[in-house]
Amino acid sequence: MELSNKIYDFEERLVRLAGEVIFFCRKLENDFESDYYKKQLIRSSGSAALNYDEAQGTITNKDFIHKLALVCKELKESRSSLKILKYIKAGDTQKRN
Repeated sequence: MELSNKIYDFEERLVRLAGEVIFFCRKLENDFESDYYKKQLIRSSGSAALNYDEAQGTITNKDFIHKLALVCKELKESRSSLKILKYIKAGDTQKRN
């Protein structure tokens, strides 16, 4: 899937985020701590992209809002995982930032 350079396309940005997280996590060490947070980070960033895609197909406004709330929750979780990895100095600093 080729992604465009349109920075305002939220779906593409979420897909890029999930993909970049995978590239970043592939280079983390295989110790217990890194393994735990990289799995969590991959799940939460991927979930944000998938939930956003699901939100596009909702029928009611209430369901749409609920799905977008899940996207926000998963993005916050991803940010927290990255902060923890930063604190323990795991992975490439430039990529993580």
